[in-house]
Amino acid sequence: MEMVKAVNLKKYYITDTYEVHALDGVSLSVEEGEFLAIIGTSGSGKTTLLNMLGGLDVPTSGGVWIRGNSLKDMEGEERTVFRRRNIGIVFQQYNLIPVLTVYENIVLPLRLDGADIDQTLLEEISVMLGIQDKMERLPETLSGGQQQRVAIARALLAKPAVLLCDEPTGNLDSGSSMEVAGLLRSCTERFRQTVLVVTHQEEVAQMADRIIRMEDGRI
Repeated sequence: MEMVKAVNLKKYYITDTYEVHALDGVSLSVEEGEFLAIIGTSGSGKTTLLNMLGGLDVPTSGGVWIRGNSLKDMEGEERTVFRRRNIGIVFQQYNLIPVLTVYENIVLPLRLDGADIDQTLLEEISVMLGIQDKMERLPETLSGGQQQRVAIARALLAKPAVLLCDEPTGNLDSGSSMEVAGLLRSCTERFRQTVLVVTHQEEVAQMADRIIRMEDGRI
């Protein structure tokens, strides 16, 4: 089953003096349960593509479909709700709220959505990620690798069909990077999720089912 589809995606930024083609006609298809790595040099369009696929930004032209649903045909609030219920996003900077405990950070998106919290799934995820004994701690008391695991747990608990990760190991040492990459690999197998990872680390990319390379806004 095709889970993610992008057709002729373009994203142009126009200034007074020049036009930047951040994406210049990108098309791709990702199957359910696939682990896809996106690599390329800085400025090649990797993060812009991920933002389009996650509904965080809108393309200049072209379209994105998630589970057969067209993001461009949704209004702002509708797209936000769809994204919250279908797409998990893990950022390089973790984006944890410092005054909330690990548990509160993980369940926050579900509480914002007024959804029930699956405590059994939460326990399973926390054990898999090795953070089951960190639930009452604040983010600042955790290492970078542990904070990234909390961010992954937050994304997984909503049971997203698609998990998008933007340089999730960029702030970690090599050992922690491979551990996090291995956990993302496990997500595709245990939860049958479709995972797309933007990375500059070749060893992380090699864990994927497929690798695509971007250059100058194109695949």
